[in-house]
Amino acid sequence: MTPAELAPAFFLAAVVILLTCRLVALAVGRFGQPPVVGEMIAGVLLGPSLFGLVAPGVWAGVFPPDLKPVLYVAGQIGLVALMFHAGHQFRAHAGRGLAGTAVAVSSAGVIVPLLLGGGLALAAHGRAGIFVDGVPVWVTAAFTGVTLTVTAFPMLARIITERGLTGSRHGTLAMASGATDDVVAWILLAGVLSAASAQAGPVLTAVGGSVLFVAVLATLGRRLLRWANTRPGLRDETRLLVTVAVLFCAAWFTDVIQLYAVFGAFCVGMAMPRGETAERVVRSTQPVTQVVFLPMFFVYSGLNTEFEVFADPGVLMFGVAAVVLAVAGKFGGCWAAARLRGEPGTVALRVGVLMNARGLMQLIALNIGLEAGIVSQELFAALVLVALVTTVMTVPVLNWLDRRDARSRPPAVGPPARETETVTT
Repeated sequence: MTPAELAPAFFLAAVVILLTCRLVALAVGRFGQPPVVGEMIAGVLLGPSLFGLVAPGVWAGVFPPDLKPVLYVAGQIGLVALMFHAGHQFRAHAGRGLAGTAVAVSSAGVIVPLLLGGGLALAAHGRAGIFVDGVPVWVTAAFTGVTLTVTAFPMLARIITERGLTGSRHGTLAMASGATDDVVAWILLAGVLSAASAQAGPVLTAVGGSVLFVAVLATLGRRLLRWANTRPGLRDETRLLVTVAVLFCAAWFTDVIQLYAVFGAFCVGMAMPRGETAERVVRSTQPVTQVVFLPMFFVYSGLNTEFEVFADPGVLMFGVAAVVLAVAGKFGGCWAAARLRGEPGTVALRVGVLMNARGLMQLIALNIGLEAGIVSQELFAALVLVALVTTVMTVPVLNWLDRRDARSRPPAVGPPARETETVTT
């Protein structure tokens, strides 16, 4: 398709995406789910597993193959803006005494799922058709393990923000652990891609580039952001322009070093200065990017998901086992680590529940593996199922924990006079 043909195709697809995402978000909202879960489900519904199956001709017209790269780029804008906001919020609420526990929780959240996921893939060899011809079995096993270690950090941040948990102990700990978890997971993913291509370049680039990025951001980047957001006399448009330029440069560089753009955006959010002016700049990046651009990433992922592969009993059993081990590894490992670090049971349980959500970041990893040719459609669909289940279960489990804790609290005792008056009445 020519650019002149892509433009109207994009606008039509955008209308379908935005309306569908909003309708599904409203529907799941009736069950207490945040809008981000509805957007994730809508992305799958608009893919070949439903829309493409029910009306293949219409689906092909709304989502022609040449449109997919455009949807991908548009979705990156929403992801970068979301993570920029999440990083700024994290810095505002991060407290002391958190680093040791966050490292312990994130380490358990990486090691346990990595071993369980890799072991499951090895056990499935010869029993489930999830492998790509020509790709070593150990590469598939390593990739499966790495994807189960991922925490859906943007979703985690959005759930925490929407539920008002940014100032809570478990909310702050989950954000710190999730950020650490995913940085490690992406370095591991770079290692798997390096091994699959028999080249050391990707992992060396990711590690060395991340060190360089942090050094430059902590010096030049932070000074530039402080100047733009604290200098008197600058117009808000100028402050926004400088901030977005730094943000997009960070997203570009972390994408180039294969650590992914969302982490560059998160770091820029943490580097933003405090104050009302900076808060205003951060808020100004949110409405259009998250409402218009973010849903496009979910649809891009949904276009690559084909659930009809579960007609194969072996693939179906692998998918179910992956869900069970994903929950056991992530929730169980993070809960145990938090308890060993002395966190109360209520905090440890909620940290485990929040860390167990994988949706967005797992979808990103899966798309990278698919494009690298080391992930089959069967494995892709099975791990998308993991992402859906572990993310959808997060809010209901949190709500159940809140109700359980509310019932366990002793009832408030009023003053004696009021009790007597109530009994008389």
